Amino acid sequence: MSVSHPIIAVTGSSGAGTSTVKHAFEDIFRRANIKPAVIEGDSFHKYTREEMLAEIIKAETEGRSLTHFGPEANCLDKLEQLFQTYSESGRGEKRHYIHDQCEAARYNRPPGTFTEWKEIDNDSDLLFYEGLHGGVVTDEVNIAQYTDLLIGVVPVINIEWIQKIKRDCANRGYSQDAVVDVILKRMPDYIHHITPQFSRTHINFQRVPLIDTSNPFVMREIPSADESLCVIRFKNPEMADFPYYLSMLKDSFMSRPNNMVVPGVKMGLAMEIILTPFVDRIMEKRKRG
Repeated sequence: MSVSHPIIAVTGSSGAGTSTVKHAFEDIFRRANIKPAVIEGDSFHKYTREEMLAEIIKAETEGRSLTHFGPEANCLDKLEQLFQTYSESGRGEKRHYIHDQCEAARYNRPPGTFTEWKEIDNDSDLLFYEGLHGGVVTDEVNIAQYTDLLIGVVPVINIEWIQKIKRDCANRGYSQDAVVDVILKRMPDYIHHITPQFSRTHINFQRVPLIDTSNPFVMREIPSADESLCVIRFKNPEMADFPYYLSMLKDSFMSRPNNMVVPGVKMGLAMEIILTPFVDRIMEKRKRG
Protein backbone atom coordinates (compact mmCIF):
# COMPACT_ATOMS: atom_id res chain seq x y z
CA MET A 1 0.00 0.00 0.00
CA SER A 2 1.19 3.50 -0.78
CA VAL A 3 0.00 7.01 0.04
CA SER A 4 1.92 8.74 -2.75
CA HIS A 5 1.42 6.11 -5.45
CA PRO A 6 -1.85 4.23 -4.74
CA ILE A 7 -2.99 1.09 -6.53
CA ILE A 8 -6.60 0.13 -7.27
CA ALA A 9 -7.15 -3.43 -8.53
CA VAL A 10 -10.29 -5.07 -9.91
CA THR A 11 -10.12 -8.85 -9.98
CA GLY A 12 -12.54 -11.31 -11.55
CA SER A 13 -12.74 -13.71 -14.47
CA SER A 14 -13.76 -12.70 -17.98
CA GLY A 15 -17.48 -11.99 -18.27
CA ALA A 16 -17.90 -11.57 -14.52
CA GLY A 17 -18.77 -7.88 -14.74
CA THR A 18 -15.28 -6.41 -14.62
CA SER A 19 -16.15 -4.25 -17.64
CA THR A 20 -19.00 -2.66 -15.68
CA VAL A 21 -16.75 -1.73 -12.78
CA LYS A 22 -14.06 -0.57 -15.22
CA HIS A 23 -16.55 1.84 -16.81
CA ALA A 24 -17.61 3.01 -13.34
CA PHE A 25 -14.00 3.82 -12.48
CA GLU A 26 -13.52 5.59 -15.81
CA ASP A 27 -16.43 7.88 -14.92
CA ILE A 28 -15.05 8.46 -11.43
CA PHE A 29 -11.56 9.26 -12.75
CA ARG A 30 -12.93 11.63 -15.41
CA ARG A 31 -15.07 13.58 -12.94
CA ALA A 32 -12.19 13.89 -10.45
CA ASN A 33 -9.62 14.71 -13.15
CA ILE A 34 -7.52 11.67 -12.14
CA LYS A 35 -4.94 10.27 -14.57
CA PRO A 36 -4.61 6.49 -14.04
CA ALA A 37 -1.91 4.19 -15.33
CA VAL A 38 -4.17 1.44 -16.72
CA ILE A 39 -2.85 -2.12 -16.52
CA GLU A 40 -4.58 -5.03 -18.26
CA GLY A 41 -4.26 -8.44 -16.63
CA ASP A 42 -4.02 -10.16 -20.03
CA SER A 43 -0.75 -8.35 -20.69
CA PHE A 44 0.89 -10.47 -17.99
CA HIS A 45 0.13 -13.79 -19.67
CA LYS A 46 3.36 -15.74 -20.15
CA TYR A 47 2.63 -17.00 -23.66
CA THR A 48 1.25 -15.74 -26.96
CA ARG A 49 -1.94 -17.42 -28.14
CA GLU A 50 -0.09 -19.91 -30.35
CA GLU A 51 2.49 -20.63 -27.65
CA MET A 52 -0.27 -21.21 -25.11
CA LEU A 53 -1.98 -23.78 -27.35
CA ALA A 54 1.32 -25.62 -27.72
CA GLU A 55 1.98 -25.48 -23.96
CA ILE A 56 -1.51 -26.82 -23.21
CA ILE A 57 -0.92 -29.82 -25.49
CA LYS A 58 2.48 -30.40 -23.88
CA ALA A 59 0.94 -30.22 -20.39
CA GLU A 60 -1.78 -32.71 -21.32
CA THR A 61 0.79 -35.22 -22.58
CA GLU A 62 2.50 -34.89 -19.18
CA GLY A 63 -0.76 -35.48 -17.32
CA ARG A 64 -1.20 -31.93 -15.99
CA SER A 65 -3.45 -28.98 -16.76
CA LEU A 66 -2.39 -25.50 -17.83
CA THR A 67 -4.85 -22.58 -17.79
CA HIS A 68 -4.72 -18.79 -17.68
CA PHE A 69 -6.21 -18.96 -14.18
CA GLY A 70 -3.05 -20.54 -12.74
CA PRO A 71 0.40 -19.06 -12.05
CA GLU A 72 2.22 -21.30 -14.55
CA ALA A 73 0.66 -19.45 -17.51
CA ASN A 74 1.26 -15.95 -16.16
CA CYS A 75 4.16 -13.66 -15.27
CA LEU A 76 2.95 -13.11 -11.71
CA ASP A 77 6.46 -12.26 -10.52
CA LYS A 78 6.58 -9.43 -13.06
CA LEU A 79 3.12 -8.23 -12.00
CA GLU A 80 4.21 -8.21 -8.37
CA GLN A 81 7.35 -6.30 -9.35
CA LEU A 82 5.21 -3.70 -11.15
CA PHE A 83 2.94 -3.23 -8.13
CA GLN A 84 5.91 -2.91 -5.79
CA THR A 85 7.85 -0.53 -8.04
CA TYR A 86 4.81 1.62 -8.69
CA SER A 87 3.89 1.83 -5.00
CA GLU A 88 7.43 3.00 -4.24
CA SER A 89 8.11 5.36 -7.14
CA GLY A 90 5.11 5.68 -9.43
CA ARG A 91 7.10 3.96 -12.17
CA GLY A 92 7.07 0.57 -13.86
CA GLU A 93 6.65 -1.22 -17.20
CA LYS A 94 3.54 -2.33 -19.03
CA ARG A 95 2.54 -3.84 -22.37
CA HIS A 96 -0.70 -4.68 -24.23
CA TYR A 97 -2.13 -8.05 -25.26
CA ILE A 98 -3.70 -7.91 -28.72
CA HIS A 99 -7.08 -9.62 -28.58
CA ASP A 100 -8.55 -9.32 -32.09
CA GLN A 101 -8.14 -8.05 -35.64
CA CYS A 102 -9.26 -4.55 -34.71
CA GLU A 103 -6.46 -4.24 -32.17
CA ALA A 104 -4.08 -5.97 -34.57
CA ALA A 105 -4.63 -3.19 -37.10
CA ARG A 106 -4.09 -0.53 -34.45
CA TYR A 107 -0.82 -1.99 -33.16
CA ASN A 108 0.37 -3.57 -36.43
CA ARG A 109 0.83 -6.94 -34.75
CA PRO A 110 -1.05 -10.27 -35.06
CA PRO A 111 -3.89 -11.12 -32.64
CA GLY A 112 -2.78 -13.17 -29.66
CA THR A 113 0.58 -11.43 -29.35
CA PHE A 114 1.97 -8.63 -27.18
CA THR A 115 3.30 -5.15 -27.76
CA GLU A 116 6.76 -4.31 -26.45
CA TRP A 117 7.23 -3.41 -22.80
CA LYS A 118 7.34 0.33 -22.19
CA GLU A 119 7.63 2.67 -19.24
CA ILE A 120 4.47 3.94 -17.57
CA ASP A 121 3.98 7.70 -17.85
CA ASN A 122 5.62 9.28 -14.83
CA ASP A 123 2.75 11.73 -14.21
CA SER A 124 -0.02 9.22 -13.34
CA ASP A 125 -2.05 9.74 -10.17
CA LEU A 126 -2.63 6.06 -9.46
CA LEU A 127 -2.32 2.60 -10.98
CA PHE A 128 -5.54 0.89 -12.06
CA TYR A 129 -5.39 -2.87 -12.70
CA GLU A 130 -8.19 -5.01 -14.13
CA GLY A 131 -7.72 -8.73 -14.64
CA LEU A 132 -7.53 -12.17 -13.08
CA HIS A 133 -4.82 -11.77 -10.46
CA GLY A 134 -5.06 -8.42 -8.68
CA GLY A 135 -5.36 -10.10 -5.29
CA VAL A 136 -3.29 -13.26 -5.77
CA VAL A 137 -1.12 -14.68 -3.01
CA THR A 138 1.04 -17.77 -3.60
CA ASP A 139 4.17 -19.21 -2.02
CA GLU A 140 6.18 -17.12 -4.49
CA VAL A 141 4.26 -13.82 -4.79
CA ASN A 142 1.98 -11.59 -2.74
CA ILE A 143 0.34 -9.12 -5.11
CA ALA A 144 -2.58 -8.28 -2.79
CA GLN A 145 -0.31 -6.59 -0.24
CA TYR A 146 0.32 -3.63 -2.56
CA THR A 147 -3.31 -2.72 -3.29
CA ASP A 148 -4.93 0.27 -1.60
CA LEU A 149 -8.38 -0.71 -2.88
CA LEU A 150 -9.11 -4.26 -4.05
CA ILE A 151 -12.45 -4.93 -5.74
CA GLY A 152 -13.85 -8.37 -6.59
CA VAL A 153 -16.41 -8.81 -9.36
CA VAL A 154 -17.92 -12.26 -9.77
CA PRO A 155 -21.26 -13.82 -10.78
CA VAL A 156 -22.54 -17.00 -9.20
CA ILE A 157 -20.73 -19.87 -10.88
CA ASN A 158 -23.65 -21.00 -13.07
CA ILE A 159 -23.92 -17.55 -14.68
CA GLU A 160 -20.19 -17.53 -15.29
CA TRP A 161 -20.44 -20.85 -17.10
CA ILE A 162 -23.47 -19.74 -19.15
CA GLN A 163 -21.61 -16.59 -20.21
CA LYS A 164 -18.49 -18.50 -21.20
CA ILE A 165 -20.38 -21.14 -23.19
CA LYS A 166 -22.41 -18.52 -25.05
CA ARG A 167 -19.40 -16.26 -25.77
CA ASP A 168 -17.00 -18.98 -26.87
CA CYS A 169 -19.55 -20.74 -29.08
CA ALA A 170 -20.89 -17.55 -30.68
CA ASN A 171 -17.72 -15.46 -30.98
CA ARG A 172 -14.90 -18.00 -31.15
CA GLY A 173 -16.52 -20.86 -33.03
CA TYR A 174 -16.02 -23.49 -30.31
CA SER A 175 -18.41 -26.39 -29.81
CA GLN A 176 -20.23 -26.59 -26.49
CA ASP A 177 -18.42 -29.82 -25.65
CA ALA A 178 -15.07 -28.09 -26.19
CA VAL A 179 -16.04 -25.17 -23.94
CA VAL A 180 -17.27 -27.50 -21.18
CA ASP A 181 -13.98 -29.41 -21.44
CA VAL A 182 -12.09 -26.12 -20.89
CA ILE A 183 -14.29 -25.29 -17.89
CA LEU A 184 -13.50 -28.64 -16.30
CA LYS A 185 -9.76 -28.40 -16.96
CA ARG A 186 -9.42 -24.95 -15.44
CA MET A 187 -11.56 -25.68 -12.36
CA PRO A 188 -8.59 -26.61 -10.09
CA ASP A 189 -6.86 -23.31 -10.92
CA TYR A 190 -10.14 -21.45 -10.42
CA ILE A 191 -10.57 -23.01 -6.97
CA HIS A 192 -6.98 -22.52 -5.82
CA HIS A 193 -6.04 -19.18 -7.39
CA ILE A 194 -9.17 -17.18 -8.32
CA THR A 195 -11.75 -17.72 -5.57
CA PRO A 196 -9.32 -17.11 -2.63
CA GLN A 197 -8.86 -13.56 -3.88
CA PHE A 198 -12.47 -12.73 -3.05
CA SER A 199 -11.71 -13.23 0.64
CA ARG A 200 -8.97 -10.59 0.42
CA THR A 201 -10.99 -7.93 -1.39
CA HIS A 202 -12.25 -4.79 0.31
CA ILE A 203 -15.55 -4.93 -1.62
CA ASN A 204 -17.17 -7.69 -3.71
CA PHE A 205 -19.89 -7.25 -6.32
CA GLN A 206 -21.66 -10.53 -7.11
CA ARG A 207 -24.45 -10.91 -9.66
CA VAL A 208 -27.16 -13.40 -8.68
CA PRO A 209 -29.89 -14.59 -11.10
CA LEU A 210 -33.60 -14.49 -10.34
CA ILE A 211 -34.37 -17.18 -12.89
CA ASP A 212 -33.59 -20.89 -12.94
CA THR A 213 -29.98 -21.49 -14.00
CA SER A 214 -29.67 -24.90 -12.36
CA ASN A 215 -28.43 -26.50 -15.61
CA PRO A 216 -26.11 -23.93 -17.20
CA PHE A 217 -25.19 -26.33 -20.00
CA VAL A 218 -28.63 -26.09 -21.62
CA MET A 219 -29.21 -22.36 -21.05
CA ARG A 220 -29.22 -20.31 -24.22
CA GLU A 221 -29.74 -16.84 -22.77
CA ILE A 222 -27.72 -15.04 -20.12
CA PRO A 223 -29.97 -13.67 -17.35
CA SER A 224 -30.52 -9.98 -18.03
CA ALA A 225 -29.85 -7.19 -15.55
CA ASP A 226 -33.54 -6.96 -14.60
CA GLU A 227 -33.53 -10.72 -13.98
CA SER A 228 -30.67 -10.37 -11.49
CA LEU A 229 -29.71 -8.91 -8.16
CA CYS A 230 -26.29 -7.63 -7.16
CA VAL A 231 -24.97 -8.63 -3.74
CA ILE A 232 -22.33 -6.23 -2.41
CA ARG A 233 -20.09 -7.40 0.42
CA PHE A 234 -17.85 -5.10 2.47
CA LYS A 235 -14.89 -6.65 4.26
CA ASN A 236 -15.21 -4.01 6.97
CA PRO A 237 -18.76 -2.64 7.48
CA GLU A 238 -17.29 0.46 9.11
CA MET A 239 -15.96 1.40 5.68
CA ALA A 240 -19.48 1.77 4.32
CA ASP A 241 -22.16 4.47 4.61
CA PHE A 242 -25.14 2.14 4.36
CA PRO A 243 -27.87 4.73 5.13
CA TYR A 244 -26.58 6.85 2.24
CA TYR A 245 -26.38 3.90 -0.15
CA LEU A 246 -29.90 2.75 0.71
CA SER A 247 -31.28 6.25 0.20
CA MET A 248 -29.61 6.59 -3.21
CA LEU A 249 -30.43 3.11 -4.53
CA LYS A 250 -34.17 2.48 -4.65
CA ASP A 251 -35.31 -1.05 -3.72
CA SER A 252 -31.94 -1.91 -2.14
CA PHE A 253 -31.78 -3.59 1.26
CA MET A 254 -29.38 -5.10 3.80
CA SER A 255 -29.17 -8.90 3.95
CA ARG A 256 -26.39 -9.00 6.58
CA PRO A 257 -24.51 -6.34 8.53
CA ASN A 258 -21.85 -6.25 5.80
CA ASN A 259 -23.99 -7.31 2.81
CA MET A 260 -26.17 -5.05 0.71
CA VAL A 261 -28.45 -6.11 -2.16
CA VAL A 262 -29.39 -3.88 -5.09
CA PRO A 263 -31.42 -4.52 -8.28
CA GLY A 264 -29.23 -5.81 -11.10
CA VAL A 265 -30.10 -2.86 -13.34
CA LYS A 266 -28.52 -0.55 -10.75
CA MET A 267 -25.23 -2.42 -10.46
CA GLY A 268 -23.26 0.22 -12.39
CA LEU A 269 -24.86 3.07 -10.47
CA ALA A 270 -24.19 1.30 -7.18
CA MET A 271 -20.54 0.96 -8.10
CA GLU A 272 -20.19 4.67 -8.79
CA ILE A 273 -22.03 5.70 -5.62
CA ILE A 274 -20.05 3.32 -3.42
CA LEU A 275 -16.61 3.61 -4.99
CA THR A 276 -16.42 7.38 -5.50
CA PRO A 277 -15.87 8.19 -1.78
CA PHE A 278 -13.19 5.48 -1.55
CA VAL A 279 -11.30 7.01 -4.47
CA ASP A 280 -11.77 10.49 -3.00
CA ARG A 281 -10.22 9.36 0.30
CA ILE A 282 -7.28 7.74 -1.49
CA MET A 283 -6.60 10.91 -3.45
CA GLU A 284 -6.99 13.12 -0.38
CA LYS A 285 -4.40 11.02 1.46
CA ARG A 286 -2.13 11.31 -1.56
CA LYS A 287 -2.55 15.08 -1.61
CA ARG A 288 -1.77 15.40 2.11
CA GLY A 289 1.17 12.99 1.77
